[in-house]
Amino acid sequence: MSEAVENELIQMVRGRSGAGFGGGIGMEYVEITPDRVVVSVEIGPHLHQPYGIVHGGVYCAIAEEVASVAGAVWLGGEGKVVGVNNSTDFLRAVTEGTLTATGTPVHRGRSQQLWRVEITGDDGRTAAVGQVRLANLQ
Repeated sequence: MSEAVENELIQMVRGRSGAGFGGGIGMEYVEITPDRVVVSVEIGPHLHQPYGIVHGGVYCAIAEEVASVAGAVWLGGEGKVVGVNNSTDFLRAVTEGTLTATGTPVHRGRSQQLWRVEITGDDGRTAAVGQVRLANLQ
């Protein structure tokens, strides 16, 4: 992929920051490259389930968006990506602060990609880990 296409995709993602579902939960992009995407999300009551901890769906949504953006930037102008599986494990409850999610590739092939997304709390401890499989569509 050319650097121009890569930069165009990254600028498009940054330009849509605050829009869509990710914007609705307050996702902010910290780093976007073809090999790594990092986002942060401020925790508030709007992201809690009835027991006052972050809802599991928030972790799944973060993993899905991080992997999809990373996969799209890596694939570049060669097509589009769609999520076909999201397996997210919840390891530790978080009630407040900032979540930081880091997505890195496990496998990137011609027809599919697999990304690992680790989500940590302010204390650096892992709160959730997701694996998202993407299909590369031409």
